[in-house]
Amino acid sequence: MKRTVPLLIAAITGWVMVLAYFVPAAQSWGDTATSWFNILAAAALVLGGGNLLKVHLAALSRRDAGWGYSAITLAAFLVTVGVGLAKFGVHPQERYPEHVWAGGYLDEGSGLWWLYEYVIYPITTTMFCMLAFFVASAAFRAFRAKNRLALVLLVTAVMVLLGRTYAGVWLTSPLPEGYRLNSAIDFIMDTFNTAGTRAVKIGIALGIITASLKILLGMDRSYVGGED
Repeated sequence: MKRTVPLLIAAITGWVMVLAYFVPAAQSWGDTATSWFNILAAAALVLGGGNLLKVHLAALSRRDAGWGYSAITLAAFLVTVGVGLAKFGVHPQERYPEHVWAGGYLDEGSGLWWLYEYVIYPITTTMFCMLAFFVASAAFRAFRAKNRLALVLLVTAVMVLLGRTYAGVWLTSPLPEGYRLNSAIDFIMDTFNTAGTRAVKIGIALGIITASLKILLGMDRSYVGGED
């Protein structure tokens, strides 16, 4: 029963969502299933938070390698949850000026908004900026002209990387408009890159359809865990 019931729930819910999308009369079924999903997602979020506390508290108590990172993770998690639940800095709505908690916890000026704008957003931006250097370094090591196809890939990559910088625009600025590097880059991105992106998206869509059918038909049972 531990495996049969979850399989039935997943299959029934999946087919209900499919019918709700294509059959207008079944749209209310989809709304009900979505509401239940939100309830389960909230419960899963609580379980996930509890598991995070359990894992990192155990790492702290054993003084495992890198336990300092566990301490930082726990502190950041507890501070963020506390600020969000307590709604620090939240302004009340105009309709309910006497109730401080009536405002949205993500409104501008709130504590959670401040954490996102001045902590999470700068950290994320810094990480993505660093990724640009890592990608350029990896591309330099990987793109080696061992054959003709690799040579074409190398030349195209150099053109795109150079064309996205001011140096590439400045070097080809004396040329006519249609022969400048930025024009070539636009042609590559609008033609070859678009075609490749569409092919990848079609492949992803077919993979999603195949995986979804396997789950709906009960053929894929990996999400219910092992036999135990």
